[in-house]
Amino acid sequence: MSAGELRGRKPRADVQRNRAALLETAQRHFLRHGVGTSLEAVAKEAGVGPATLYRHFPTREALLAAVLQTRSEELVARQAEIEQLGDPAEALEQWLRAMEEYFSAFSGLPDPLMAAARAQEPDNPLTIPCDILISATDQYVRAAQLAGRVRPSVRGYDLFLAACSIAWIKGNGAEKESLDRLRTLIASGYRQRDTQA
Repeated sequence: MSAGELRGRKPRADVQRNRAALLETAQRHFLRHGVGTSLEAVAKEAGVGPATLYRHFPTREALLAAVLQTRSEELVARQAEIEQLGDPAEALEQWLRAMEEYFSAFSGLPDPLMAAARAQEPDNPLTIPCDILISATDQYVRAAQLAGRVRPSVRGYDLFLAACSIAWIKGNGAEKESLDRLRTLIASGYRQRDTQA
């Protein structure tokens, strides 16, 4: 390998190292201070300038989407477990709880996710992750509807927003008992009434 080739490859390694440092540092800051944390502080702690951060992640949403991607393994594993459940209504309920936990990862996270889901702006990096989660929720909803367990009018988008809302309330200090009552209220709204009762 020539010196020129080595010089050509070095920036790539630096770029990858900077990106990894930014993601690791951003995750710590999001955990400590929420999604509204100072991006300049993230860059400083990662050992890069703000210009480098914005080269990698032009917006706060881009950085947040990248950090969420690094944390998605747990949600994917949870989804694999849920797929094994034989009861589609239970699968939907467990999926909603899994999303709620995912949305509770950082203080303030539900706000930008709900905004991205509502606006459907193609240039918002959070739109695609939201679309993927809404689509997955739709699949659980349709399976439960086919089993006669969920009202025909319910859509995955509605329950995605419901899970975001519960996560937001949870992040603002609601007690467990209150959260359980809210979940029951939401479930009683989407569940199909038993016609034989």
